[in-house]
Amino acid sequence: MKLRNGFIAVFFWTVRFLQSKIRMGRRALPKVDQSVDISSRYSVLDEISAPLDPQTLFEEPRPLEIEVGSGKGLFLMTHCQRRPDHNFLGNELAVKYAQFAAHRFVKHDCKNVHMIQGDGLKLFREFLPAESAVAVHIYFPDPWWKERHRRRRVVQPEMVTDIQRVLVPGGRLHFWTDVEEYFESGIATIKANSKLAGPFEVEQEAATHDMDYRTHFERRMRKNDHPVFRSEFEKQT
Repeated sequence: MKLRNGFIAVFFWTVRFLQSKIRMGRRALPKVDQSVDISSRYSVLDEISAPLDPQTLFEEPRPLEIEVGSGKGLFLMTHCQRRPDHNFLGNELAVKYAQFAAHRFVKHDCKNVHMIQGDGLKLFREFLPAESAVAVHIYFPDPWWKERHRRRRVVQPEMVTDIQRVLVPGGRLHFWTDVEEYFESGIATIKANSKLAGPFEVEQEAATHDMDYRTHFERRMRKNDHPVFRSEFEKQT
């Protein structure tokens, strides 16, 4: 029995290690032209006064969608062009990635998207007003594998409560991950700490070209035939 239990434990940790290897190590970013002024598409959270009216970051007020953990900004780049009638606010903790995404927005002349570099939990807790967003997007957040690091996960009770507050009635929370344990625990956390309806299933859409994915992580997972777990929640009126 001890041998069997030991084998199971080794197998379990091997699977988690392989999952982390797929996810780990953000690839080196392409060089950007540092002479480009990104100030119109980029802000630093620690330099903003709370509370924040997010519509002041854009040329025109429009329904607002917020992404937490935007990475290179693929989702924002794609959807700000697909939905020119919406404003898109990105949030990324890593400075280089936040600035890289902002450079992309400027290069492609995307006027309805803005990046805020800083702590997403702080952004929601201290800066964003109630009922200010029609959607919140959380795609492939860092799973923080070790038990002692779980408190760093984005989907935690305080964040869920703030997301519900920030969403307008009828607004939606999109939560996707490639880690089944995180998906299940995240769903449980959302249901226990909010009155959001769901989870609703989200069907996988076929990619029409090599970059037709919600994020770079989704692209990597699907091209390696790894499952992606998707859900949506809705704030009731």
